[in-house]
Amino acid sequence: MRRPAMYSRSPRTPIESDDGASGQVAADPVAPQPTAAPQRWQPGRRSFALLSLALCAALAAGGAAWWQRGNTRQLTQKDIDAAVLRTLQTNTLPSPAAKAADIVRPSVVRVVSYGSEKATPEAKTQKRGRNMAKGKSPEAPADDGPPGQVERGVGTGVVIVDKGVILTNLHVVAGSETIKVTFADGLEAPAVITGVQPENDLAVLQAQKIPDDLIPAVMRSTADLRPGDQVAAVGFPFGIGPSVSAGVVSGLKRSFRSPEGKQELGNLIQFDAAANPGNSGGPLVNMDGEVLGIVTAILNPTQQRTFIGIGFAVPIENAASAAGSPPF
Repeated sequence: MRRPAMYSRSPRTPIESDDGASGQVAADPVAPQPTAAPQRWQPGRRSFALLSLALCAALAAGGAAWWQRGNTRQLTQKDIDAAVLRTLQTNTLPSPAAKAADIVRPSVVRVVSYGSEKATPEAKTQKRGRNMAKGKSPEAPADDGPPGQVERGVGTGVVIVDKGVILTNLHVVAGSETIKVTFADGLEAPAVITGVQPENDLAVLQAQKIPDDLIPAVMRSTADLRPGDQVAAVGFPFGIGPSVSAGVVSGLKRSFRSPEGKQELGNLIQFDAAANPGNSGGPLVNMDGEVLGIVTAILNPTQQRTFIGIGFAVPIENAASAAGSPPF
């Protein structure tokens, strides 16, 4: 087979004729004009090109990451402290007492006892306070009790078992003919006394009807409780509530004698969170909303029975034993 003629890409020089005249090379009338051989893409070249492109892409990505790292400032502890301080300055956070009250509030109930009206100084003081809280005249007669009965006392209770078992003070319900409890969701139900512990002024109630989602309170041992620890009292002073007051534990293992001298209580938690008639039977809680004790008395040398700075609570260890089982 005849191979095509190869031609040089260098410029051609004119060929001189015999007579010295210059001229161009005559084309062969027979031989076809040579054409350039088609260039083919070889597999080896394709792999090399793809590898080159991949390498360039990797180098570009690596360079971008290095540039980003080089331009991002690392956070320091000073930056974090400044951010936290700015958040504290620009956002209002709930107080510890508010958070504690929110936790225990679903377990707090209002306790009202009904019966024949008492004529004791304490009963008269509580009646005047309840009337004033309702916008009535201090001496107005009670008119919201069952037929033939009057509201004799208002106190507080705390649910300790989700079946409707409630702890309160014995003096809130003693001698009552009818007891009514009102749960956090507004449900009202009759209740009966199922146990008493007179030495600690405690009573255990069983509600006859309970909410579907009743939440019992969490109880906390007082073994590590110290004077100065923060506490909050949640209850219904003079029937108003639920109300919250905050303070600290001001003493431990205190004793208290009732104004009439009929009873002396011992091993009490002394606290300075405000408490008044109606707080009796309510929970004294720590800042985690855990029940440390049951509010049971206030110290006041007068007959007014109002708070002057010292309240007492029965430790939860004693209170829960009144329900027939230890709390821990």
